[in-house]
Amino acid sequence: MDRKITRRSFVRNIAAGIGGAVGFPYILPSSVLGGDRAVAPSNRITLGLIGTGNINSHHRETFLAEADARIVAVCDPVKARRQAYRDRVNQAYGGSGCADYRDYRELLARRDIDAVCIATPDHWHAAHAVAAMQAGKDAYLEKPLTLTVAEGRRVVEAAATYGRILQTGLQRRSGRAYRHACELVRNGRIGRLIRVEVGIIGINKGVQAGQNFAAAPVPEGFDYDMWLGPAPFAPFSPQRVARGNEVCYWYYISDYTTGFISGNGVHFVDIAQWGIGDKIKPVEVHTSSAHIPADGLVDDAIAWQSEVVYENEVRMSYSSEGNPHPDGIRFVGTEGWIHVTGGGTLSASPMDVLKSVIGPDEVHLHVSPGHHRNFLDCIKARRLAAASAEIGHHATTTCNLVEISARLGRQLNWDAGSQRFIGDESANRLLSRAMRAPWRV
Repeated sequence: MDRKITRRSFVRNIAAGIGGAVGFPYILPSSVLGGDRAVAPSNRITLGLIGTGNINSHHRETFLAEADARIVAVCDPVKARRQAYRDRVNQAYGGSGCADYRDYRELLARRDIDAVCIATPDHWHAAHAVAAMQAGKDAYLEKPLTLTVAEGRRVVEAAATYGRILQTGLQRRSGRAYRHACELVRNGRIGRLIRVEVGIIGINKGVQAGQNFAAAPVPEGFDYDMWLGPAPFAPFSPQRVARGNEVCYWYYISDYTTGFISGNGVHFVDIAQWGIGDKIKPVEVHTSSAHIPADGLVDDAIAWQSEVVYENEVRMSYSSEGNPHPDGIRFVGTEGWIHVTGGGTLSASPMDVLKSVIGPDEVHLHVSPGHHRNFLDCIKARRLAAASAEIGHHATTTCNLVEISARLGRQLNWDAGSQRFIGDESANRLLSRAMRAPWRV
């Protein structure tokens, strides 16, 4: 990075969408503040957290436990939230070295930060991730990778262009049970794979579909315009912006997400595709039924039934839980099946298949010591993470296809090479969305 560039000019460049002009890659500056842990400051990876909701609380505590990581900054448009995060980090380290920021661009302008962990609403993912990589930061980016297919392509391109490590928050890729199930499938233990059945919760308890809420004053210390960011303007209400550990509505509002089709289901779709084969792409999707509330704050599908056909003719039946599939992923082959739940419990028919040992000359999938540990190790080694940008984009794209088919109510044919629907311009228009000025990626 050009050392003559000031923080103010850097922030201005990113705001104008030209951060790439100053964002050349660099690796591991050694300017981290010290501490009493065994790892030398020059060998620590310095981290900034963007977003201070429920999910980043977990990431924060996990990174705090890693001796070779040091959180030095947190960012959120809500003052009370970010200050509580800052205080928790400083308490853990026994110092005052963690700063808080309202504007993520100020955090990214710091040259002493190596990587960021982004856990913000989905509509912000692409803008945050691309700006971070332009600024020379590696990124742990929560799932789904992005809101749209077009944004996903941009994130994949940015990771390649700027030489950045990106870990998508698809942490089941680092889970032994999921890897074991997929290795058994890939090595033919249930015969030829015919179909995969995926079931995921459609909406959290407590969220009231069909309910509208009155506009309310924006609380002091809450930068609501920054929270909205690239999304269209909408009146403030506490329900709209509630965090994930509260009765959270933004998970199911189409300005910010595609609902649990991708917001939660992307975890299971990713494992299904790991078993099918990461290089095998969908060619057809048909969401035959979907419940999209006609009124109220919730306007994403909260129940659905869809079938995705892959280029090797394997079919994935993907539904909200109980519609008809139960929780988890079931691989069905010509000689049996293997089921893994969202919590990692395995079952099979015949049951003995789970005891099968994968031989040295068979297919062995990526072994990860843990998703956060894998991220840190890959930063040091400059190698692809367990859930790279490409993997995150593949899983998120499939969920996007399901959601678009639900909106249009018809079968769609997909060309994975061009990442366009075949002969359907109305569907292609849903692959991207306009961003509210001045935001862009």
